[in-house]
Amino acid sequence: MSNSDSFIEEVTEEVRRDRLFALMRRYGWIAILAVLLLVGGAAWRELRLAQDRATAQAFGDSLLAALEADDPAQRLTALAGVEADEAAARALRDMLAAAEAQASGDTAAAAALLQGVADDGAVPAIYRQIAQFKALSGASDDLDPATRRAGLQALATPGQPLRALAEEQLAILDIEEGATDAALTRLQALMQDAEATAGLRRRATQLIVALGGTPDEG
Repeated sequence: MSNSDSFIEEVTEEVRRDRLFALMRRYGWIAILAVLLLVGGAAWRELRLAQDRATAQAFGDSLLAALEADDPAQRLTALAGVEADEAAARALRDMLAAAEAQASGDTAAAAALLQGVADDGAVPAIYRQIAQFKALSGASDDLDPATRRAGLQALATPGQPLRALAEEQLAILDIEEGATDAALTRLQALMQDAEATAGLRRRATQLIVALGGTPDEG
């Protein structure tokens, strides 16, 4: 390599360095800002996760403390005092309170609590359906059969997560109304239902036998 070529190469490298430094002075703050935002975002996310965990733990501790009372009425009162900021937490608290109201004999209060969860659009759909199912299946004395049947049929539509359980309750409603043949048909269908649990099939078998039928095991 000649001296002139070496000189040109050194000058070119120096120009490149000067341009790089100029770019860093002009736009370097953008890279620094990006790093700060990345680190700050990660720290904020960890802080929020820690706060959420602390809130969930405090809520769980409050529920457990409320359920340690001696009788259902006291537990119901204690649960009513538990603060629940989120819809899912509120639904859980109210469904526990409904169970205690039912245990204390206040079926009207239990139904009202469950219906409140079922009607709350902010609550996840599965919680609303569970609350609706419990309200309908435990309200034989408070709702007329037509209202119960309409609600259970809505839960028994294909694709609903509680469909098989709703079908079982519809069969029980058929029995209460004296429609034995309809009940047997529904129970036999449950015996063949792929979504029916072993416990549900066992209960269906017991009801079929009690009604004088013969379970079709398929």
